[in-house]
Amino acid sequence: MCYCTARCAVISTSLLQLMAIIERQVFDFMGFMWGMIFANFLHIIFVLFAIFGAYQFRSKLLVVYVLWSPLWLAWNSFIICLYLNVGELSRHDEYYILTMGTENRSWWLERSIGCQLRDPLNVTQHQSSGRPLPSEANVTGCLLDYQFVEVIHASVQILLALFGAAFCCIAMHIFASDDDSFDFIGGFDTYSSFQSPGKAAHLRLEPLYANTR
Repeated sequence: MCYCTARCAVISTSLLQLMAIIERQVFDFMGFMWGMIFANFLHIIFVLFAIFGAYQFRSKLLVVYVLWSPLWLAWNSFIICLYLNVGELSRHDEYYILTMGTENRSWWLERSIGCQLRDPLNVTQHQSSGRPLPSEANVTGCLLDYQFVEVIHASVQILLALFGAAFCCIAMHIFASDDDSFDFIGGFDTYSSFQSPGKAAHLRLEPLYANTR
């Protein structure tokens, strides 16, 4: 029962992560956010490790995902702090950190709910991507500003990663407990009564003496 529950928890959480990160990846591609695209691609790979590890009872694959989780949590925490201008960070620095120096902007900048341009003619066009890039001051009327949309995406990833890492640790513990308990039924005991037919050749044979009286 615990076996199935742990596997289902890991697989379900991983599938939720996969759907959430693919949705995020699509909008990052549309905004040419190359730094985030690269990080998202790595996370997709490690989530697949968790899925196959749980499905095939491979603890080593789950360990790989658990080791990756702190890096993923730190990356998304950094994104939240960057967009919310925490400390010395400023979301205006995203041109160099999140886009690998391509000077693109989040796709949600002018496309969030209710956003309108103050001056549609005062929009610069990116040289390589050809995408119009309005300034942040030129966008008005947004019900949810683009930085909060990005913060929500990062927060969802943090929450799912925490659950995923916790469920993977539980699954690894259950897998290890079941492996250790195999000896209890004579799985690795040479002198067990549950010997395979192949071990019959090593049994000691005793002579039988018939009573002729």
